[in-house]
Amino acid sequence: MLAEIEKGKAQGILAWHPDRLARNSVDGGRIVYLVDTGKIRDLRFPTFRFEPSAHGKFMLNIAFCQSKYYVDNLSENIKRGIRQKLRNGVWPNRPPVGYFNDRNKRCIVVDPAKAPLVRKAFELYATGNYALHEVRARMNDVGFVAFTGKRFSVSNYQTMFKNPFFYGVMDFKGELFEGKHEPIISKRLFDEVQAVMARKSKSKTPDLKPYLYRGLFRCGGCGCFITTETQKGHNYLHCTKRVKPCTQKYVREESISAQIDRVISKVALEATIANQIFTALENERAETAKAEEAAIAATKTALTTTDKQLDLLLDLRLTEQVSEPEYVSKKHTLVNRKAELRGKLESFETNRHNRFEPALRFVLEAKHATILLLEGNPEQKRDFLKKIGSNFQVAEKSLAVELLNPWQFVAEFNSDLLPVIAPQGENMKIERWRRGRDSNPRSPCEDT
Repeated sequence: MLAEIEKGKAQGILAWHPDRLARNSVDGGRIVYLVDTGKIRDLRFPTFRFEPSAHGKFMLNIAFCQSKYYVDNLSENIKRGIRQKLRNGVWPNRPPVGYFNDRNKRCIVVDPAKAPLVRKAFELYATGNYALHEVRARMNDVGFVAFTGKRFSVSNYQTMFKNPFFYGVMDFKGELFEGKHEPIISKRLFDEVQAVMARKSKSKTPDLKPYLYRGLFRCGGCGCFITTETQKGHNYLHCTKRVKPCTQKYVREESISAQIDRVISKVALEATIANQIFTALENERAETAKAEEAAIAATKTALTTTDKQLDLLLDLRLTEQVSEPEYVSKKHTLVNRKAELRGKLESFETNRHNRFEPALRFVLEAKHATILLLEGNPEQKRDFLKKIGSNFQVAEKSLAVELLNPWQFVAEFNSDLLPVIAPQGENMKIERWRRGRDSNPRSPCEDT
């Protein structure tokens, strides 16, 4: 409008009040300057009188200054209100997907329809098997959309995965605040997603031919991968020979399967021994209940201490004993620590005594190995082999496996104390580690 006045197309303005024309010093000064130069000859308002004189321009400037004061004061009040909301743990804007504002309760609540989908998106990306566009495709298939009903873009997923709001912390202009809303995911899952994003996870490899041991073994001679090919109805494993010539010979898949059975038999626990170990672990778990109670109490104490440190830090900032950058940096550390302690406490409360679960599962898996030898299919045995060992090599038609620490312990335990269970496909006799029949047997010595 002022540009048209400067071109001479008009000489006056009709407005409701001067504050409708200018709420900042630039616009107000421009209008006064146009009055001075004569390009604006008249201003008309229903409740304000203007005359193009010294007194009229003075009163116009005062009206503009009052308008600017109103806007500046309103801005400060709004910012103060936002800061107070953040300190109270309330998000001042519209929450991200997975939450909605409940007008009746006047708070942010979890959306029961979309929250599970948000959690699923985080879990998919945390596996490291999916790129962002693959997560988007899978979530589109289940109907995951934004508030507007439109599908999310790849950048929307990247922003969502970086938002700490979903584990209970609000990031407002680089400063973290503890939120009162219910978290959708745990801090641990959020950290796993950040780790995957940091190393720029790649998508899964395309589907290949369904060979049983593809990509599992390396050649013991040159270190190249062992590949599989089919000849005359049988699968043969051999070295790829990609680095240098290799003299290792072909070996049939059935032979490798039989050797895998022998490896599994080394770590298979007899049912009686496994049951005894399982009972001992259960008794130990009951005895450690008091220790876990002490750990919970220590965590609660640390959480209370962190709260006090946050209050003290705020007092130091209000008295200007610490600078703004120092305050923001230290608060960032304390808020994150509080979130971690809360997650640790929740883990204690919901998964109490579960530190014994891995050991109990290990014993059950070792016991299950005996059944796996008798009834398991080749795929199950291959997967179990991956679980118990590493550095799988094939040389001179023989399989070499480095057993992982707990399984190596079971193998040594079996070799000393337990019978060795023959693999499937061989005679299921049991060889006991004891002295056999002498070449020159003698009758037992009689009492003398």
